[in-house]
Amino acid sequence: MRKLYVSIILANVLYSVSVYAGGEQSIHDLVLPKITVKAQTIDFVETDASSEGTVTAEQLSNRPILRPAEVLETVPGLIVTQHSGDGKANQYFLRGFSLDHGTDFYTTLNGMPTNLPTHAHGQGYNDLNFLIPELISEITYKKGPYYAEEGDFASTGSAHINYADAMDQGIASLSLGSFGHKRLLNADSFELKGGTLLYGMEYFYNDGPWEHPERYKRFNGIVSYTKEEGRNRYKVTAMGYKGDWDATNHVPVRAIDSGVIGRYGSLDPSDGGITHRYSLSGEFERHDNRVTTKANAYIIDYGLDLFSNFTYFLNDPVNGDQFQQKESRIIAGGNIGQVRVGSIFGMDSIASYGLQVRHDSVDVALNHTKSRSWLNTMTSDKVKITTAALYYQNELSLSDKVRMIPGIRFDTYCFNVESDVNSANSATKYASIASPKLNFIFGPWEETQFFLNGGYGFHSNDARGISASSNPATPLVRTKGAEIGIQNRSITGLETSLAFWMMDSDSELVFAGDTGGTEPTGKSRRQGIEWANYWTPSDWFILDADVAVSQARYKYPDITGGKYVPEAIEKVVSVGISINDYNDWFGGMRLRYFGSRALIEDNSVRSEPSTLVNLKAGYHIAKNLDASMDIYNVFNRETNDIEYFYESKLASEGSGVLDHMVHPGEPRSYRFNLTYRY
Repeated sequence: MRKLYVSIILANVLYSVSVYAGGEQSIHDLVLPKITVKAQTIDFVETDASSEGTVTAEQLSNRPILRPAEVLETVPGLIVTQHSGDGKANQYFLRGFSLDHGTDFYTTLNGMPTNLPTHAHGQGYNDLNFLIPELISEITYKKGPYYAEEGDFASTGSAHINYADAMDQGIASLSLGSFGHKRLLNADSFELKGGTLLYGMEYFYNDGPWEHPERYKRFNGIVSYTKEEGRNRYKVTAMGYKGDWDATNHVPVRAIDSGVIGRYGSLDPSDGGITHRYSLSGEFERHDNRVTTKANAYIIDYGLDLFSNFTYFLNDPVNGDQFQQKESRIIAGGNIGQVRVGSIFGMDSIASYGLQVRHDSVDVALNHTKSRSWLNTMTSDKVKITTAALYYQNELSLSDKVRMIPGIRFDTYCFNVESDVNSANSATKYASIASPKLNFIFGPWEETQFFLNGGYGFHSNDARGISASSNPATPLVRTKGAEIGIQNRSITGLETSLAFWMMDSDSELVFAGDTGGTEPTGKSRRQGIEWANYWTPSDWFILDADVAVSQARYKYPDITGGKYVPEAIEKVVSVGISINDYNDWFGGMRLRYFGSRALIEDNSVRSEPSTLVNLKAGYHIAKNLDASMDIYNVFNRETNDIEYFYESKLASEGSGVLDHMVHPGEPRSYRFNLTYRY
């Protein structure tokens, strides 16, 4: 079987080379017709897995969004939450994973990666606060390690966010709301020298419900220029983001219950952060009769100063345990790929292949601080990570009702670490990994398709853990997954999908940015069921409902101290309605249930479940003027955004105490929006 699989891959590679040299003619006049996506639904017939989909701008427009990264909650089963100040990257949960701040879920914007390896706070850190939701044209998402073009951080899934090239109308928007919320947005596009210039500017301020105001200030800006000449399309984009905030981090329940602080109080008001992200990127796309070529390049300047105190006085009873995670980073990279339509061995063929390169140059440090003042340096490193990947896959039509997509990906890494504190931790390490994929699509029969997906993936570890002189972490950790799915559109207006999935992750040592050391975990298996539904009974009304149930277990509980993977998500339910231009009314309502989960390995301590309902209601006052109101936590439920269980020590305590650590969800709040379109 393995020899047959390799033979198919080699034959496809040889075929692609021969076509590129001018051989066989195309079987289609155009390459890969673009998937047709209705206003708020996904054309399931065009996907390669039942869990794959596309989200449109229309779907986002009537969705109440508290934080920018919540646009990713359009991915069925994905939860976006926060355990600290809103200027920090969110916490993500999907498919039995606590993805921390982004590990194992890969995200891009206009082709630029947003996950950051060897980050000061956590591997794969994914801060999406620079997003402007009104400019998003679409989000395409995938789940599982089944796609050759998806590499590091994509084992659980990926989301590719694209901004629009042009706007039908300019937007001037003002938003005022609870807890000092203010937002100004201005965006527009116009023709310039045969192309389209788009710009957007955003100012955001919010105190939140916290006893120590968050004072979160966000500035966002974007300018892009897009031009089409014949078969070619060019786009250049410059973006800038700066954020500054004070943080109320998660706190022990005993501090709230005893009255030391209120529910929205802080044990270290000096926590917070400053961050920035500036980028310049270029895109090129060419459509020929049988080939689509895409290429992009980018350079990103990123920085963060993050101050946190999660254990209070456990390690230093005098000065406290606050630490500063500091980094400055330059990222440069690009991708080039082709999609080629033809035939091979008498079968219709759509071959995709490409090269992806990236280089991160990072200065990263961990300092012990008190009220943001430096006390001593714990770690300080100069890190360089260079990676290159080749991928290839081919969609073969075995018959009118059967498609097969074999693929393979090869990644190679160079990790270079220079430690300023401990020279023994300075090293250069190399690692490579190959990841084969194989997918089958059957149908459609009566508007029904069946999917069988499988593949190998990986995620990289923090370079500082890889270069450590003792207990070094595994550079590239193997994952493998499989999925059986079905999609159906036989009922008019209803699109439904069901997926049964499984994923294994190998044993590893994980570098913990909060402590500057490595922590062991064991082999694990995750499995679950996802059911997604989209019903469009009329042009103005949409109902969607998603249910995801998953299980995460260690394979060797005698080593890990229990079989439960801590903080792994188990149950998610999301139900939403959307009304678009019904007698000048528009809006939406969403219910999100985030189920209980194990907080330690033996399942003796669990988190509380939470249910939130958010609402958006708006009215077209005049031809170009809209007024709307967002209500978050409509029923004012007392919930927790996040919950952990570990040891900490308050100033009044003689020793550490194991306790639930919570970051409370926000109470009911309002935002009033006035939008003028010109």
